[in-house]
Amino acid sequence: MSRPLSDQDRRRQISVRGLAGPENVGELKKSFNRHLHFTLVKDRNVATTRDYYQALAHTVRDHLVGRWLRTQQYYYEKDPKKISGGWQVEEADDWLRYGNPWEKARPEYTIPVHFYGRVEHGPDGVRWLDTQVVLALPYDTPVPGYRNNTVNTMRLWSARAPCDFNLKDFNVGGYVQAVLDRNLAENISRVLYPNDNFFEGKELRLKQEYFVVAATLHDIVRRFKSAKFGSRDAVRTSFESFPDKVAIQLNDTHPSLAIPELMRILVDEEKLGWDKAWAITVRTCAYTNHTVLPEALERWPVRLLETLLPRHLEIIYEINQRFLDRVYAAFPGDHERLRRMSLVEEGAVKRVNMAHLCIVGAHAVNGVAQIHSDILKTSVFKDFYDLEPEKFQNKTNGITPRRWLLLCNPGLADVIAQRIGEGFVSDLDQLQKLRNFVDDESFIRDVAAVKQENKVKFAALLEREYGVRVNPASLFDVQVKRIHEYKRQLLNCLHIITLYNRIKKDPNKPIVPRTIMIGGKAAPGYHMAKMIIKLVTSIGDVVNHDPAVGDRLRVLFLENYRVSLAEKVIPAADLSEQISTAGTEASGTGNMKFMLNGALTIGTMDGANVEMAEEAGEENLFIFGMRVPDVEELDRKGYCAREFYDRLPELRQALDQLSSGFFSPRQPDLFRDIVNMLLNHDRFKVFADYEAYIKCQEKVSELYKNPREWTRTVIRNVAAAGKFSSDRTIAQYAREIWGVEPSRERIPAPD
Repeated sequence: MSRPLSDQDRRRQISVRGLAGPENVGELKKSFNRHLHFTLVKDRNVATTRDYYQALAHTVRDHLVGRWLRTQQYYYEKDPKKISGGWQVEEADDWLRYGNPWEKARPEYTIPVHFYGRVEHGPDGVRWLDTQVVLALPYDTPVPGYRNNTVNTMRLWSARAPCDFNLKDFNVGGYVQAVLDRNLAENISRVLYPNDNFFEGKELRLKQEYFVVAATLHDIVRRFKSAKFGSRDAVRTSFESFPDKVAIQLNDTHPSLAIPELMRILVDEEKLGWDKAWAITVRTCAYTNHTVLPEALERWPVRLLETLLPRHLEIIYEINQRFLDRVYAAFPGDHERLRRMSLVEEGAVKRVNMAHLCIVGAHAVNGVAQIHSDILKTSVFKDFYDLEPEKFQNKTNGITPRRWLLLCNPGLADVIAQRIGEGFVSDLDQLQKLRNFVDDESFIRDVAAVKQENKVKFAALLEREYGVRVNPASLFDVQVKRIHEYKRQLLNCLHIITLYNRIKKDPNKPIVPRTIMIGGKAAPGYHMAKMIIKLVTSIGDVVNHDPAVGDRLRVLFLENYRVSLAEKVIPAADLSEQISTAGTEASGTGNMKFMLNGALTIGTMDGANVEMAEEAGEENLFIFGMRVPDVEELDRKGYCAREFYDRLPELRQALDQLSSGFFSPRQPDLFRDIVNMLLNHDRFKVFADYEAYIKCQEKVSELYKNPREWTRTVIRNVAAAGKFSSDRTIAQYAREIWGVEPSRERIPAPD
């Protein structure tokens, strides 16, 4: 009998043929030993695991370098956190401590980035003077394509102080200040502000955003000018073709300063007229919005911009005045509309609305799921849509099947390939062929077996790393994502408490065993998110140690949730929790990863859930709760949480347990803030969806009792996941925003 294929065998069969085929194994070994000896200066007597990794990384990089260089030549020719005591505790992730073998420093392309200073207007134009300079040092990382010879470049930037940075202070004994100033300069790329869901108008964050924008734009302009043209006059004339060669996608508002920076380069440095420069800028830039939450939208104080980037503020004011003139011409006398659409918001603190700047300065604006894009047009940016409807598009997010199926779930990839071939790896729409196997008993058995194998492996990992034993036959109910009120981990917690109370009330009643896993990270300054983590761990402490519950219910908080852990938990999940308040999730990609890996979704009609239900059929997802019009109607009516609290006994019992300290006996008022928020100022209306959620979870348990029907539903979901490939997403961006078609030419392999 032949032995079963191991995970390594499956990966080799499907994805790495040609890289490590029999003809190359010997060369790979030689290259590995060469790097171990001559690059790392180690032998096997003293080499550590990290040394072996570095040697292997250098070996793989060698295989990419030839293709990487050839790709660039072709283009030129063609023109951790930890949990302590149930609380999240942040620790610095010094990921470059031992260097990064994948990157290559390019000091010859170092770029000066300017801050502060003053602006001088003269007969020869505008000059930005007396600035503080920080050097941007580029580092290049190869990004290989799948089964082709293309290796593109990701360029990152590191901040460096100039060599003469306040060196004069040393001569007068001010060396301490000079060192401090140098550290301030290099802090720009040393520590990244982690909050991406709540805007904080911090000077360092603004410096970080402008630093990357300025370095990247100057690099782009340098490449453009050096590509084809000789004289400066030719370059000046040729800038009209700049948008034909360059596409700048503003991924949310963090790079929004690219608009005034490109204008500054074109007007101040390249001496183009304003109208021509503006036409080039708009044709070059496009804007993707990623959130409708008002607290996440960037609004920079004018005073801070005036101090840090005085010339850019002048340009923003000019952009705003010209734009408002257009608005007034289109809507004469509508002063309220002018106020709403202005880039500059008046108030106690005068601010620049960076989303408005992005919309005005871009030729295309898109959301990342159809419902999200519709909300942008009908609500968040309605005034701008009324003015320029042709700008607005949708580009639903996607995930790469190479990582999120082939690599992380080789067992499922293998049973799929056995039925429909391997073409789905680069053309995920081919998964539709699996609809022909919904009633195929052998395929149903194989899919179920792969899921169970993944669950057994993940259960072993939980026991090994968390010291918790779970039942692999239980329903693995998983919610892993950023910890945030709008994602409603609190609704999940209320369901856990309800299940627990039902077990305690009737210990002998049959119940579908569940292992409920919640994971994710809270932004360091987000108090409520950290309280949610503490609540999950506290509920788990009570539930998991109650002998009356046994293994029928387990509650785990997955610490340090990250990609490597996601690659293990997602293939093992039975149920995917996507339960945000309708109208708050832009898209989501975790929902797509779970769908592709054979988990069924319980969710609201929000973000990409809507399109997942369209693709698979709503009957093949567990959809519950309010839809966007229901939420809007409840807002008009006025949401009263106490009405639900008074009407629903199980909800009232759960909340009273939180209030009384049942889950925090040593600190009875620990969850007072959560209770107060839920009862008095819950923007995300958890109680309004509680009853529907509980009933929907009962449907989940009922279907799970029928393994065959559960697996058939899984197959329908996997077969419908093709739309959610990042290949489709990027192709749409390319064709419909950047104006380019995929090249059919193959870059020749290096000799």
